[in-house]
Amino acid sequence: MPSIRLAELAQQLNAELHGDGDLVITGVASMHSAKPQHITFLSNSRYREQLASCEAGAVVLTQADLPYCHTPALVVKNPYLTYALMAQIMDTTPSPASDIAPSAVISPAARLGANVSVGANAVIEEGVELGDGVVIGAGCFIGKFTKIGAGTRLWANVSVYHQVEIGEKCLIQSNTVIGADGFGYANDRGNWVKIPQLGSVRIGDRVEIGACTTIDRGALDDTVIGNGVIIDNQCQIAHNVTIGDNTAVAGGVIMAGSLKIGRYCQIGGASVINGHMEICDQAVVTGMGMVMRPITEPGIYSSGIPLQPNKAWRKTAALVMNIDEINKRLKAVEKKVNND
Repeated sequence: MPSIRLAELAQQLNAELHGDGDLVITGVASMHSAKPQHITFLSNSRYREQLASCEAGAVVLTQADLPYCHTPALVVKNPYLTYALMAQIMDTTPSPASDIAPSAVISPAARLGANVSVGANAVIEEGVELGDGVVIGAGCFIGKFTKIGAGTRLWANVSVYHQVEIGEKCLIQSNTVIGADGFGYANDRGNWVKIPQLGSVRIGDRVEIGACTTIDRGALDDTVIGNGVIIDNQCQIAHNVTIGDNTAVAGGVIMAGSLKIGRYCQIGGASVINGHMEICDQAVVTGMGMVMRPITEPGIYSSGIPLQPNKAWRKTAALVMNIDEINKRLKAVEKKVNND
C-alpha cells in the first residue's frame, strides 16, 4: 500500500496546503466511503454539505469551498483534474509484465529496445520493433513488422496484426484487436468475393484503447488514430476511419468505413456513425446518437427517443408511426385556412 505525506502530495500537485502537512495519506476515496487515512475531493459546490459528515483525512477543493471544510485541505483551481493527477500518484496497478517470460516466443529477427518486458506465452514475430520500456502482456500476439513506440503498454491477450504502427506512451487494454481485416467484399452474382485489406493501422502517441475494441486495417490506405485519442471498451472502428487528435469515444460506438472524425470531438456511448463522410472538429454526439449525415459545425448533436415509462413510449411510438398522415392533415388544414 503506498503512502505519502500530505505536504509532499501538495507539492507534487502544486496545491495550497491548509492544515497538518505531516498527515500520512494511503489512498484516494469518494466522499461517502473515505476514512481518516484517505484523501477525497469536492469538485461541485452543490455537495459541500457532505463535508460535515465526511471522514476523510484531507480534502481537495477550491478556495470557495475551503470555509466549509473541517479537515486538512489542498486548495486548487480544478479539483477533478487534481483528482486525476492524485490517482496517478497513488496508483497501485501492477505492470502487465516484468522482464522477459521464459515461455514468450520472440523471433530472433525482432528488435527490442532497452527495458522491454514480455509476458508469458506472448508471441513477437519477425521484423517487430519494440521501443524502450515497452510492456507486452501475457498471451499477446504482435504480427510481423509491427512497430510499437517507447513506453507503450499492452495488457493480456491483445492481438496486433502485421505492419501496424503504434506510437509512444499508449495503453491498450486486454483482448483488443488492432489491424484485422476490414469488412471488404465485392458481389459476384450473389456470391461474396473477399477483398484483401492491403492498408494498415497507424496509431499516434498517448492513445488509450479499452478492452475488446477492434480497429480494422485499411483497404488500400491506412486507418489512422491521432495523438491523445481515448477509445472506450467494445468499440468497432472500421477500415480507413480517421480519428483526429484528442477525440474521446465512449463504449460501444460503431464507426463505418472511410469516416473522418475531427479533433477534440466527443462521441457518446452506443452511437452509430455512417461511413464515407466527415465530422468537423469539436463536435459532440450524445449517447446513442445515429449520425447519418456529415457534421460541419461544432456543437452538441443528439438523436433517438429518451427513455419513458412504457405507456408514454407506446403513445410516442404511435405518433411517430402516424406522422406522415398527421403531416398530410396539417397541410390540408393550412391550405384551407390560407384559401379562406
